[in-house]
Amino acid sequence: MLQFVNLRDRAWHAGRSSFQGEDECNDFSVGIELEGDDDTPYTDAQYEQLSALSDLIMAAWAEITPERITGHSDIAPGRKTDPGPAFDWPRFRSQLSRRTNDRSNS
Repeated sequence: MLQFVNLRDRAWHAGRSSFQGEDECNDFSVGIELEGDDDTPYTDAQYEQLSALSDLIMAAWAEITPERITGHSDIAPGRKTDPGPAFDWPRFRSQLSRRTNDRSNS
């Protein structure tokens, strides 16, 4: 896992984008890049690292919830395709749910 930009700094990961009616996602979001393409399934290790990292980010910022985690393809459709159809959103969300439930039961 590599970090290129401090989470409090603005990065240009999304480019021109919109989320829930708000334009320019780079101004208010955290970008996470996964190595891969639209057609190759992601690995178990990628899902584990992504869910662990997402859990840490959600713990630091209460406004970031599983429902607000989305792909570049959703915020910049027609221009970006990642994480693509090979990404298993139900699997990822299930891992987040387990982690979120574990955290709230602690």
